[in-house]
Order: sequence, then structure tokens, then C-alpha cells
Amino acid sequence: MDQINSYRDLKVWQRAMDLTQLIYELTRSYPGEERFGLTAQTRRAATSVPANVAEGYGRSSKGAYLNFLRIAQGSLKETETHLLIAVRVGLTTEAAAADALGLADELGKMLRGLILRLEAHAPD
Repeated sequence: MDQINSYRDLKVWQRAMDLTQLIYELTRSYPGEERFGLTAQTRRAATSVPANVAEGYGRSSKGAYLNFLRIAQGSLKETETHLLIAVRVGLTTEAAAADALGLADELGKMLRGLILRLEAHAPD
């Protein structure tokens, strides 16, 4: 197993960064009128996922870490919802959103697994 010296070593953080990059690439094709609407909301939600993983990792207690991981989960679901809205209203296609939605699903499982592992170990 790889040693974890920083939040940057966490696979869940790395995949969250991958998703954020995908979201930025995808939302570049949204019309300019969405700049302060769905484009900004989707990007903000996506960037919140790795940011909360990192912030939680830097906290001094497992309880705080778990709280930030749960916030990351919520931001991930928000990101997915924004993508689904973008498809429904015609800002992007299902095919264009498929990679991001697939990665979001994978990331959701990773976050849930990390939360369950942390919960299973002795308290702070």
C-alpha cells in the first residue's frame, strides 16, 4: 500500500481533481449567457469536492474529517445534478456528459468507502 503523506496522495482527492478538470472542459462549451448561471454553479460544486477532501484531511480530528468528506459527497451530488440539468435543457449532450457522470459515480463510491473505513475504526 502506498504511504499517505498528504491529501494529494489520496486517490479520492486525485479523482476529484480529475472530475473538476473534466467539468471545466465540459462547461467551456456552455453559452456565454450561462457564465454566471449553470457554468459557475457546476464549477463551484465540482471544485468543492477535492477542496473538502483536502480540508478535512488537514483537520485535527476524525470527526471533522468525516464531516468534510460528507460535505464533499453533497457537492458531488450537486455536480451530478447540474450536469443532468445541463443535458435536460440542452446545454450539453448525454454523450458529452457521460465521462463526467461516470467519474462522479466512481468518486461517490470512493468517498463512501473512505467514510465507512474511517467510521469503522476507533473514535478520535
